[in-house]
Amino acid sequence: MNYISTRGKSPSVSASQAIINGMAPDGGLYVPEKWPNVDLDWQILAQQSYQQIATRIFGAFFDDFSNQEIQEVVQAAYGQQWDNQDIVPIHSEKHLHYLELFHGPTLAFKDIALQALPHLLTMAAKKQQLKNKLVILAATSGDTGTAAMSGFGDVDQTEIIVFYPKVGVSDIQRQQMVSEQAKNAHVIAITGNFDDAQQAVKAALGNQELMTLLSGNQLQFSSANSINIGRLIPQIVYYIYAYAQLVKQQQLHAGDEIKIVVPTGNFGNVLAAFYAQQIGLPVAQFVVASNENNVLTDFFNTGVYNKNRQFKVTHSPAMDILVSSNLERLLYFASGRNAQEIQNYMSDLTQKGYYELTATTREQLSQFLAYDATDTEVDKTISQVFKASRYLLDPHTAVGYHAFEQLDGQMPTLLAATASPYKFPQTVMQALGEEVALGEAGLTQLSTITHTKIPNQVRDLFKKPILHDKIIDSSEILQTLGVTLKLK
Repeated sequence: MNYISTRGKSPSVSASQAIINGMAPDGGLYVPEKWPNVDLDWQILAQQSYQQIATRIFGAFFDDFSNQEIQEVVQAAYGQQWDNQDIVPIHSEKHLHYLELFHGPTLAFKDIALQALPHLLTMAAKKQQLKNKLVILAATSGDTGTAAMSGFGDVDQTEIIVFYPKVGVSDIQRQQMVSEQAKNAHVIAITGNFDDAQQAVKAALGNQELMTLLSGNQLQFSSANSINIGRLIPQIVYYIYAYAQLVKQQQLHAGDEIKIVVPTGNFGNVLAAFYAQQIGLPVAQFVVASNENNVLTDFFNTGVYNKNRQFKVTHSPAMDILVSSNLERLLYFASGRNAQEIQNYMSDLTQKGYYELTATTREQLSQFLAYDATDTEVDKTISQVFKASRYLLDPHTAVGYHAFEQLDGQMPTLLAATASPYKFPQTVMQALGEEVALGEAGLTQLSTITHTKIPNQVRDLFKKPILHDKIIDSSEILQTLGVTLKLK
């Protein structure tokens, strides 16, 4: 199966080539040329492990990898580094099923894909007989950078460079990044926001002059952000696995439709659910949950995407995004694979800061509902859910729960629980009406008040020394890349 660009001006490539490239040369994102035929027999899948289902999905989408190669990737990605053998356990309360995506090494859903991507990427490089060292660029609003370094740390023939906004990440997220010990990792704070970092990284990936300079230094760019198809496909697995588990638990009959609620910023996690639907997952509605940076809420409710608005730093920093890159992939399919239409939208977004869907394309998005939550509503949700059930939400999952409350709750609903509350102890303690402590004291305080266990992944986090303290303006990213990589 080949992958083509959403903008239609780049040649089709194999899965391994798409993974290495990260982004298509024309600035578009890679999408499957056709949907693979996957046998989703739910009675069989209900008896399979997460690893077995991952092997099935990876094999369908990455068909230039051998079965043995896929199995090696899956075994390496989903092994002892997870604190739950189910990888993504499900916590159910009546019709609502929390899909816990935060049991990996950095306590966020990004781990699920970023534990697999380094193995996919290095295997793809061997397959394509690349001699260059791969330089992994990542812009992060808090979680991607940490998860990417956990995956790529000290991986042979790679360097990883992470840019994160100086203001807006939690102290746990910041400490995870600045204490990273991998010798191939470079962590740099910027004075701008996540959108500034993301746009600069995308510009670097598409800069032909820089590409030539890199090649002369035996280097080559790739991306760890969800613009890389190698990061997106692994996210399909947990939706298929969750449905199969609900069938196993007799919460569903095979074939029953469900709703999927996803707190999102860059739209990759929602898009993975849409991809799962395209290969056979019975989904009635996708619910897009945003925080006060509610550009997606307005988009799905009006058909106009407008980034010309104030950027807000919220209690759910991983969703503090105004340019949702993966939406381009959804619009490609909604437009009937009309690459010129997508090119027009993206050109308008760059030049005017907004675009408006055609009536025909907008009609294809009727399955998507969108809601948003203020910080006040997030705090209230965390408090109410904990008091009612003793289940502790992080602020991102609370945004999703607030959206769930707007629905008719009779249909079985999957809610993507995207991060551990221990990544945001100050926000959670504030929501519970308690005093707020920073650093290690904040973790201890949260554990004591809620009678929950501090995850091993962060128990000794603040004992680690700070190794990365560089701060730059977002306009200096290209120059910084040259210095960091010692380009000649």
